[in-house]
Amino acid sequence: MQIINKKNPWPKGWGQKTSIMGVINLTPDSFSDGGELNSSKKVLDQVNHFLSNGVDVIDLGAQSTRPGAEEVGSNIEINRLIPYLKLIKSEYPDVLISIDTFNSDVAYEALLNGANWINDVTGGRRDIKILDVVAKFNCPFVITHSRGNSQNMNQLSNYQNVLRDVKGSLDNLINNALEKNISKTNIIVDPGIGFSKDLNQNLEILRNLDVFKNWNLPILIGASRKRFLGEIMNENNPKERDIGTLAVSCLCSQFNVDIVRVHNVKLNYQILKVADKIYRK
Repeated sequence: MQIINKKNPWPKGWGQKTSIMGVINLTPDSFSDGGELNSSKKVLDQVNHFLSNGVDVIDLGAQSTRPGAEEVGSNIEINRLIPYLKLIKSEYPDVLISIDTFNSDVAYEALLNGANWINDVTGGRRDIKILDVVAKFNCPFVITHSRGNSQNMNQLSNYQNVLRDVKGSLDNLINNALEKNISKTNIIVDPGIGFSKDLNQNLEILRNLDVFKNWNLPILIGASRKRFLGEIMNENNPKERDIGTLAVSCLCSQFNVDIVRVHNVKLNYQILKVADKIYRK
């Protein structure tokens, strides 16, 4: 039986601007801000800050997906996630919440408790049951290209042709989702910047974002503060990579990308107001 989400799960202006997904990590080990949001007050303050500065969707994650991260399992992920999800929804019932998870049990509990989207960095590759959960709740689903897991992804960046190979993998993941009765209107595609890709491969994807438009599906780009920006900028501290992130966000505006996933919502909102004015007619 399908569960129909009564609330419209799409942000205002969807498809007419570069929408913003703001990252809130509920983990002690995320690469940029792990362990910082460790109280109810801090989490609610961050949500309020995001909402005051133009966020469209908030992405909650309770399992780090950075290279080298240990997987904690569904039970710990649920225990980290659900209390904060309930708290946010009680204080801000209209906010759109995406859940960054590849576990079907986590996705089910989150959607049952008011989440609106599922953002799976494996696109259903790790836990195919997540496709059944998404279909049941009839919610937006971000399908991301990646290889392996956090422990071995950096060793899996050998491609014959990165654009062709990534697109082919996404073709398969999209078809898997459709076969599980996920509506095409709910699918968002993410080519997976930083996931099992080196500096030049990430740049090749960013230079050729039009390649990923053949499906006529919304595109999400998540490049915020990632290591390849640090390599370009010679900056080891992820929090000092926001300028590089803004450059990517401007590029996304030029390519009419539908949504960018970022840590610094305020700066990206400001720059995208200008960039969208220039590039989107």
